[in-house]
Amino acid sequence: LLMSSLPQALNGFVLVVTSEGLIFYSSHTIQDYLGFHQTDVMHQSIFKLIHTEDQPEFRRNLCWALNPPCAPEGEPSPEVGKSLGSSAVIYEPDQLPPENSSFLERSFVCRFRCLLDNSSGFLALNLQGRLKFLHGQSKRSEDGSALPSQLALFAISTPLQPPSILQIRTKNMIFRTKHKLDFTPLACDAKGKIVLGYTEAELRMRGTGYQFVHAADMLYCAENHVRMMKTGESGLTVFRLLTKENRWKWVQANARLVYKNGKPEYIVVTQRPLVDEEGGEHLRKRSVHLPFTFATGEALLYQSAHPVLGCPDPSQSKRKPSKSRKPSCSHGGRSQKNGIDPSSLLGAVMRQDKAAY
Repeated sequence: LLMSSLPQALNGFVLVVTSEGLIFYSSHTIQDYLGFHQTDVMHQSIFKLIHTEDQPEFRRNLCWALNPPCAPEGEPSPEVGKSLGSSAVIYEPDQLPPENSSFLERSFVCRFRCLLDNSSGFLALNLQGRLKFLHGQSKRSEDGSALPSQLALFAISTPLQPPSILQIRTKNMIFRTKHKLDFTPLACDAKGKIVLGYTEAELRMRGTGYQFVHAADMLYCAENHVRMMKTGESGLTVFRLLTKENRWKWVQANARLVYKNGKPEYIVVTQRPLVDEEGGEHLRKRSVHLPFTFATGEALLYQSAHPVLGCPDPSQSKRKPSKSRKPSCSHGGRSQKNGIDPSSLLGAVMRQDKAAY
């Protein structure tokens, strides 16, 4: 059925949305198109994902008569666990047309928030399906009486523009990694092991995750790391990761904090591999905004008269750095003989193999 093999064969993903606008089900392939994991969106309001201007259209299509109750545009749907309120119309089954009625068919376009998009941040999707009864909800009215099963939208969501061959090839290699709050790697899924070539044990034994980041991208990643610690999400970050073959792989990533008991516990990163041409284009755009010399990794943060080469030879770096300042995201740890904190960004650069550059 739709819940198993069909989504993988489709150029899209399956959505089941209740009349209240809650996502009852999403196929795992939503991650290939929007960047959100299946568990990120289940039982969440669909309107958190939809462009503000398109929310009224989606609300209309959740109602069989295309006339949703009057409610302020953009108002969030009732939260999970709460009873149906005045924002949802309660229908008795005999009030509704039969399930094979053309009145229940749906085909419309909405812009969805997309973590993988590098331009507008939204992806236009065509939703095609129909309204059907969603059984087994055990919904109750405000007075506690049981409510009959209500209609829900069962739809297949496909991109408005057909994907390029490159997108088809790379969408299936999206991988996820898990990190400590300082970005030390903890785990990597099967696709990530294929893309990067490391085992989880090899990732964990290398120290902070910045040892896998290109020197010219470290400060850019650190800035988004700080943003994530403040807001819960890094936003799109394009950078180079070092593979086990000592090659650099461009990835487009979005990191988010995972909380436990109201406190951040760890970081989950969704990453999509890019070809070198895509990475180079991002690099040119980034150089307009940040005062870095990307060829060497030199940055104002170090306040050094000499560029910090992508891979200095540790044997030639015994002399103390001149007036260098530790990056703001440095953490405590043993100091090396040259006085550089091994957990700092500069310490991460010093530990990299110069042959990679």
